[in-house]
Amino acid sequence: MSNEALVTRLRDLLGKGAVLTDSDVTASYARDMMPLAPSGTPLAVVLPANAAEVQAVVKACTEAKVPIVPRGAGSGLSGAANAIDGCVTLSLTKLNEIVEIDAGNRLAVVQPGVVNLDFRNAVEKHGLFYPPDPSSYDWCTIGGNLSTNAGGLCCVKYGVTTDSVLGLEVVLADGSLLKTGRRTVKGVAGYDLARLFVGSEGTLGVITQATVQLKPLPQAPATLVAGFGTTEAAGEAVARVVREGLVPSLLEIMDASSIKASEAYLKTDLGAGSDCQALLIGQSDAGGEVARRELAALEQICLDCGADLAYTTEDLEEGRMLLHARRVVLTALETYGLWLTDDVCVPRTRIAELIRGCEKISSEVGLRIAVVGHAGDGNMHPTIVYQPDDPDEFERAQRAFDEILEVGLSLGGTVTGEHGVGKIKREWLAREIGPVGLRVHQQIKRALDPENLFNPGSMFSMT
Repeated sequence: MSNEALVTRLRDLLGKGAVLTDSDVTASYARDMMPLAPSGTPLAVVLPANAAEVQAVVKACTEAKVPIVPRGAGSGLSGAANAIDGCVTLSLTKLNEIVEIDAGNRLAVVQPGVVNLDFRNAVEKHGLFYPPDPSSYDWCTIGGNLSTNAGGLCCVKYGVTTDSVLGLEVVLADGSLLKTGRRTVKGVAGYDLARLFVGSEGTLGVITQATVQLKPLPQAPATLVAGFGTTEAAGEAVARVVREGLVPSLLEIMDASSIKASEAYLKTDLGAGSDCQALLIGQSDAGGEVARRELAALEQICLDCGADLAYTTEDLEEGRMLLHARRVVLTALETYGLWLTDDVCVPRTRIAELIRGCEKISSEVGLRIAVVGHAGDGNMHPTIVYQPDDPDEFERAQRAFDEILEVGLSLGGTVTGEHGVGKIKREWLAREIGPVGLRVHQQIKRALDPENLFNPGSMFSMT
């Protein structure tokens, strides 16, 4: 089947308005938010409205042997949804229905095009809570979160996306619809196929529906902020929190560079002092006296580890302000240039070493590198700032990106904690999992996608 014939067939299946071929329009679907990741020009962008239309698109593309790249909102940071030349980009934004909220069993059935924050707000009306909260939660979609196994600020207590998934519906390479997982609390029937597809970045199939478990709506959070004169002191405080078995609902860290950027952007003083080298922000959503005890324990650990400042508050607005200072760091860094954010996860006892490593890399490449991250689970986001119109700075930013991954692995970490591998960390994945691990990945891919049509070239190479 020729490309022209495929486009005609797709229009017959979906309607003319759901098949986009104008290059000015398709260009906006060609890549995500990662500037280093390669992207190509899609043959067409299709916008199916339901699972049956997704099946029809997959069957048509398989028959024509044209690659398919599934796409959510484009908020990703690994190039996982980037087009390749001649592909059909399959946008799932029209599958945006919350099919069911079963409050009695604390679960929901949701389509992939639903925006994360919209879903969280919908279940909150039932006194329930959907934990995964990526920083882009106000525009990223559930499907994208599933595809990359996204995390967020609440992972320390509630886990990443896969920890909330009970079951999936997935369109396979032959167009059939796989229903896997369960609606029950327990279930061990067969392979755990749902978890196989979560985090597969569209390389194994197209997720068209998810059954997810929900939590009771937590209490309004109480907040702690602690400032440290050394990064090592902050790192020791995090290690002590883990050793003593405390599980706050959130525990974030900001290095000196990110503190200064945030304060300048917000035109406010976070109260950490000019000599503050690291700031910890913690929260407890246990409520009442339990939350007060948790924060008191956190505060004491911080003081014991040498914090120059430790402050707790139950005031919601004050807590939001402190957390907002953490959330706006990337936006704040844009005032200095374009940012390139990395995503490494290290053992929690080695966070300080990673930050020190980033400081060394920053000095060597001559670029600003700010480090923020989820201290409670060791997932750090070193962010490199460079001038996009300076090729030399861009090259140095690329070098810094790779050197940060090198440091992360050397500390016993992983090259991605929540953003995914995509098209930017393929070689690093191969290095991390080794030849046997890579071979198993390739075997699974061949079994489910024998023609290598689902997002080829993402995560790993088939050769």
